[in-house]
Amino acid sequence: MSKTDPDKIKVIIADDHPVVREGLGQIISNVPDFILAGEAEDGLELLEKIRTLDLDVVVLDVDMPKKNGWEVLASLKIEYPKLPVIILSVFSEEDYAVQFLKAGASGYLNKEHAINEIAEAIRKVAKGGKYISSNIAEKLAFDLDKNLEQKPHETLSPREFQIFIMIASGKSVKDISEELSLSVPTISSYRARMLLKLGLESNAQAINYAFRLGILK
Repeated sequence: MSKTDPDKIKVIIADDHPVVREGLGQIISNVPDFILAGEAEDGLELLEKIRTLDLDVVVLDVDMPKKNGWEVLASLKIEYPKLPVIILSVFSEEDYAVQFLKAGASGYLNKEHAINEIAEAIRKVAKGGKYISSNIAEKLAFDLDKNLEQKPHETLSPREFQIFIMIASGKSVKDISEELSLSVPTISSYRARMLLKLGLESNAQAINYAFRLGILK
């Protein structure tokens, strides 16, 4: 993707909720050094548009039809490894931010705070930095300072964490296999490793764990 206007930060928003796209789009359009280069309502549309646009930052919702945020992020890291991606999610920053950063995202925004933080996040990742909210940054620093042990789910790989969330959301191994285009044995292997790391024995226990720790609400 060649640069056509180096003085502007060109952004695309991907979210299946028109209200979210409109709200964030208005903010981006009103910032003098930003350009809203495009919008997408599902993962496939986003990937198609990215291949034809000159972009500096992607703002990506996690829960989208056709291809979810995890899948889109994985594709982008292969095709455009230097293109910064900011993840949008309704889920807890505490439990998701680090996992997405490990998977290659440049930033993470909880949707509750996205309106207030989106401009700062875009500027930071466009310059090559990483963005997380001050609240989660303070907690991470506090945890490091206190040398606290990791919670079991924090030891999962990005893919294991993805499988964990899908299972905790009530999806079967077959459902996950079809959604991620991976074989049932492969998903079963990830599930087994995930359960082992969490010290759990069943999907029901994984669901209970996710809700008990507030990872899903």
